[in-house]
Amino acid sequence: MKHPFARSTSSPPYQTGQTRQTTTGLPPLWFWLSICAALFAAAGSITGLVMPERIYGKESATLFDAVIAQDLVNLFVVVPLTVVLGVLAFRGSLRSWLCLLGFLVFTAYNYAIYAFSIHFGPLFLVWVAVLGLAVFAFAGALSAVNTTDVKALFTGTAGRLPAWFLLFTAVLFAVLWFSEIVPDLLTGRPSASAVSWNIPTNPVHVLDLAIFLPGVFASGLALLRDHWLGYATAAGALIFLGLTALPIFLTPFVAQAHDRATGWTILAPMGVIIVAVSVILWLWLRPKRVWAPSTAAESS
Repeated sequence: MKHPFARSTSSPPYQTGQTRQTTTGLPPLWFWLSICAALFAAAGSITGLVMPERIYGKESATLFDAVIAQDLVNLFVVVPLTVVLGVLAFRGSLRSWLCLLGFLVFTAYNYAIYAFSIHFGPLFLVWVAVLGLAVFAFAGALSAVNTTDVKALFTGTAGRLPAWFLLFTAVLFAVLWFSEIVPDLLTGRPSASAVSWNIPTNPVHVLDLAIFLPGVFASGLALLRDHWLGYATAAGALIFLGLTALPIFLTPFVAQAHDRATGWTILAPMGVIIVAVSVILWLWLRPKRVWAPSTAAESS
């Protein structure tokens, strides 16, 4: 049986500058849920940046700097791109639709940490609202993806580079988290990173190991096996990884602005991840040449 992504060897010559885009846009319900999640997130981030002591004053210095960095990324990167991608997806851009999934996943991930780790306060209901909106928007947007359009978009596209990157990165982060968790468990001491945030346990470890790293690994594995789900989720998984690295990269600058000790060594590995994700994502989603019959003029 011929593979659904295989290109026929008997196809006529290709023409450049043409790409197949989905003819149906993101359904209105999932579009509006995405927009509402972005708007609520913007309101929360603006409030947090304008009144940081009022919102985050009960947190440890380490967590305080981390959430300020996260608010900056939310306000200036995640929110505007979520709106832009949502509008483009609504108007029929499949590439934007697939990228939007990554921003929705990251928003859900981020606001789960806000809702469960930041002290109860004025923005609690906002964070819960963003979490719920992002989760349902992601689930709905993914379920509405047309597999035929996805197959057409990635016809003739080699997915091994993004697939292996997703697999490697998921395993790498899992190993890093276990290298902290296992020694803490064996010695009977509290989680070192949780202590620095002054919380019972590290939500990043919980969410990554239980949900998100398995999801990234599954996306890479599906892509490696040429399953449509891998093609539908690879862009989102790459974006999720890049976005998780961005606030970590920014945190030392926030700490320096507050005259606190900075961990500059984190810049190199996070910078590598951000650049690698950007390059691989561009290679993965750039317009491809498609096969089309030659015109009579061309054949003459």
